[in-house]
Amino acid sequence: MIKRSWFSRLKDGLGKSSTRLTRGITEVFTKRKLDDEALEELEELLITADIGVSTASELVQTLAKGRFDKEITEDEIRRVFADEIEKILEPVAKPFELDKTKKPYVVLMVGVNGSGKTTTMGKMAKQFNDKGLSVMFAACDTFRAAAVEQLMIWGERTGSEVISAKTGADAAGLAFDAFKKAQEQGVDVLMIDTAGRLQNKKNLMAELEKIVRVIKKIDEEAPHSCLLVLDSTVGQNAHSQVQVFSDITKVNGLVVTKLDGTAKGGVVVALAKKFALPIHYIGVGESADDLHSFKASDYANSLLGL
Repeated sequence: MIKRSWFSRLKDGLGKSSTRLTRGITEVFTKRKLDDEALEELEELLITADIGVSTASELVQTLAKGRFDKEITEDEIRRVFADEIEKILEPVAKPFELDKTKKPYVVLMVGVNGSGKTTTMGKMAKQFNDKGLSVMFAACDTFRAAAVEQLMIWGERTGSEVISAKTGADAAGLAFDAFKKAQEQGVDVLMIDTAGRLQNKKNLMAELEKIVRVIKKIDEEAPHSCLLVLDSTVGQNAHSQVQVFSDITKVNGLVVTKLDGTAKGGVVVALAKKFALPIHYIGVGESADDLHSFKASDYANSLLGL
């Protein structure tokens, strides 16, 4: 069986989003000039892909420069949009890098329940394993037995020890114990799973603040990374999630998952424009190989079906 390239998997994964955009462009352009009406229709199309109102407006304005009231092809429109989207994404496309002088390197994983946080942890651990690094998981979403069970499965798959406690146990205490244990065992990476019960923001905020506070007692620079995992199928709700978690803790990187299940892949562009947070990984499927470093040109071209 021939292993497909990441770009072909990404293109397939973004199929729903690119189909919506390319079909829309085809419908707008059936042998017509780039007039005001056409620009308005293109702007609406971009907005429906969750690219964001201001970004959609900028994209059509760029397209109109030097081309207004002239014949234009669908391919030309897609190329212009892809190039401009790449420029927006380039500054945030940053591979995730561990500082090996920090041992363990502590990664705090945050995000709402169902965002793919635990699965993302497992996939990242697999990638760390492939580089010869040891990983420990701290199952600090102590209110959901299913989250702990899922982490145990990934622990077995990746040979990573899972530190857990009984349901309802103190998450911060567990994080502290796991950090100490990881230090003692010389583990390279400690990944801390956390709860994501946004409906009770006050409790969640208190819990996450406490986790950060106690691990800083061991290493004041920890957590070394705080990654927010976002489910792309939620579209515009991703904006409020970034805002809420950034208010609670210092989010310094994003992972965008489930791009294969959405027609709104443009949300990545809107997030890059609004928050300028590094996007380290994107996920387009269930296997460990379907989580990959984010590349601006690949994403922009796949989104426009190029």
